[in-house]
Amino acid sequence: MSTKPAQGHAEIIGAGISGLTVATALGQRGWSVRLHERDSEIRAIGAGIYVWGNGLRALKALGLHDEAVVGAHIGPVLESRDHRNRVVESIPINSAGRPEVRTIMRDRLISTLVKGAEAAGVEIVTGSEVTVSGSDGALVNVDGESVGGGADVVIAADGVRSRVRDRFGLTVCHDHMKQGATRLTVPRSDDFVPAADRDKYIEYFSGRRRVLYTPSSATALYVALVADESDTAASKVPVDTDTWVRSFPHLETLLRSLDGVPARWDTFEFLKLRSWSHGRVALIGDAAHAQPPYLGQGGGCAMMNALGLADALSAPGAGPVEGRLAAWEAAERPLIEHTQQWSYRLRLLNLIPDAPRSSLLGLTGRWKGLGASRMRAALAVPTGADRFDGAAA
Repeated sequence: MSTKPAQGHAEIIGAGISGLTVATALGQRGWSVRLHERDSEIRAIGAGIYVWGNGLRALKALGLHDEAVVGAHIGPVLESRDHRNRVVESIPINSAGRPEVRTIMRDRLISTLVKGAEAAGVEIVTGSEVTVSGSDGALVNVDGESVGGGADVVIAADGVRSRVRDRFGLTVCHDHMKQGATRLTVPRSDDFVPAADRDKYIEYFSGRRRVLYTPSSATALYVALVADESDTAASKVPVDTDTWVRSFPHLETLLRSLDGVPARWDTFEFLKLRSWSHGRVALIGDAAHAQPPYLGQGGGCAMMNALGLADALSAPGAGPVEGRLAAWEAAERPLIEHTQQWSYRLRLLNLIPDAPRSSLLGLTGRWKGLGASRMRAALAVPTGADRFDGAAA
């Protein structure tokens, strides 16, 4: 934990990836921090998660990387396959000069961030459902009663349905998209795919459906079944394996293993705000810049932006909090929105018939400039990651 004198007091709403990251980073930089989680315990929502280079660098800056990636899977390539199971796009990863990515179980990441927050002196309050009453950041509970006060900054990491964001009317665009995914975790089996494919990350296309095959440890496989929300058979929970086998007969063994497995369906959302702050209140993570998961950058962008926020708030001689928040947004927003837009565009692949989509993916796979643009966030060094080492704090 940092030995610096306290720089100020921060109240944070929401103990997901972004809230825990900014809480830890501020605590390490000498802030007193209280983190509010409305549920009775902090728990992971989802299954596996892709953590690309930007997220890994944020974890390293917090001194949490080695703990977070224990047991993580390191795949050699990210492939797209068409309806005939032919490789139409191949992106080498995790080798010299290539993008870096680890896939881990989400509960592993959350538990590591909780430990980091506690070690940084963050006060974590569960069963605390709060929001703000004004731009000064005063907190109130669900009954409108005051909850503490005196915060120098309030950070809302309260998710895509943020009450804080709606309180200030900051939304410019909120697209409840027509696509979504059922997410599951099953034990890995050698029978799911051929031996040569077992360690790869593979996205299979067929019609308007996709199957994402993601090893997340030596024993766990994360599977996402992506479809239109209106495709009632494909979006059904528990999974209707028969309908998925008809679309992906070459994955029958894998898909049959999903029978009766606990799952959840989530409709994708895209969000853009006119501002990421209002007065002394800042918004981060899905509350500020939700994006569909087609780049696997939701978590990475959340951690990258949270670290940048802590760095901006802690900069020596930076002036009033409102000015620091404006500087943070000016620095971080271009790359975050670039990534959002790429993720949003990739939804259109679902709308293209199989044959022309296969040709298009083949072309984009050979267009190096396009791939580099798409991977900009994955290759980024988060603000503050090169100037602060949490492991030494």
